[in-house]
Amino acid sequence: MKKHDFPPLSQRPFAALGERLRKKAAVGPVDKAPPAGEAAGDDLFLKAMEGVRPLKERGEKEIPRPAPRLGFPLSPAETEVQEVMERLKRLVTTGEGFIPSLTPEYVEGTVYNLPLEYARRLHAGDFSIQAHIDLHGLTVPEAREIFDAFMGEAVRKGLSGVLIIHGRGLSSPGEPVLKGKIVQWLTGGTWRRRVCAYASARSCDGGTGATYVLLNPRPPGRRTRNRSV
Repeated sequence: MKKHDFPPLSQRPFAALGERLRKKAAVGPVDKAPPAGEAAGDDLFLKAMEGVRPLKERGEKEIPRPAPRLGFPLSPAETEVQEVMERLKRLVTTGEGFIPSLTPEYVEGTVYNLPLEYARRLHAGDFSIQAHIDLHGLTVPEAREIFDAFMGEAVRKGLSGVLIIHGRGLSSPGEPVLKGKIVQWLTGGTWRRRVCAYASARSCDGGTGATYVLLNPRPPGRRTRNRSV
């Protein structure tokens, strides 16, 4: 083969591309007709909407929709923590949920042959409270004198339920002094045979700063058992 018989080594595959683009620009853009199915769909929609007018033109009011809630719903664990914190807040601010019988300050007791259930019922409010006395802030000798006079009057009148307010003894350096003396006076000495049961009061009557006493007009003559601080 002769040297001049070989094909040229250079190739120009896009040589005619520029000419084609120039011809297309000279002709201008061609409007593309919408597909037949799309045109038919528009005609059906317009036909279905014939005679429909906006609500505002007839005086109707739009129904307000609630604003969308932001964020994700709380998980069960987060919900439980939130409920606990709300209960704790109510307990601190208003005392709601405070149960004296579940605290170490709670006291209760009954005579030897009387079920302890009587003390529980006394605390629950099952017995009527007919008189009360406030010894809060008094010294022990002053409180003992007034306590004895009050108990004697209650027995003479045949009362069955009384309330003794003594305070929680928070200002005492150790154990509550006056509160402990009240339990001692109820379970021993002169009034031991007249007491059927005693228990810390409910929150509405002073909580652990007061004590309900259930009296028996006829002394049973038995020892008492108690649970105290």
